[in-house]
Amino acid sequence: MLKTLSYLYVEDEPLSREIMHMIMSNVIGATKLTIFEDSRDFLMRIKALPQIPDVIMLDIHVKPLDGFEMLGLLRADPAFSQSHIVALTASVMNEEILRLRTSGFQGAIGKPLSLHTFPDLLRRVMAGETVWHVA
Repeated sequence: MLKTLSYLYVEDEPLSREIMHMIMSNVIGATKLTIFEDSRDFLMRIKALPQIPDVIMLDIHVKPLDGFEMLGLLRADPAFSQSHIVALTASVMNEEILRLRTSGFQGAIGKPLSLHTFPDLLRRVMAGETVWHVA
């Protein structure tokens, strides 16, 4: 099931993009992964994709729009009502975790991503579970 879905990952850190690409292609077998290196013209770029992503993974500390601002744009647009939107973050301060939980994300996954746990976390998100896996 995860192989046939389309994914978008917004991440400004090159190593994190490389790890995501490796996990998605080599472990999950996904063929529809788009990666944005920043959030410039975010809504215009996501709407220009060949299909609306099933899963949208947002880095929280990206510019010019942060993950919370991108989430707000997506939640305000009915075209993305079926997309699963998850925060990926290396920041696990209590205040930010609370903000992630109350802002409308369907979960948060801590970075660095784990080759062993990420596929299962993604399956759980797609099953409708809210996943909070930050350490």
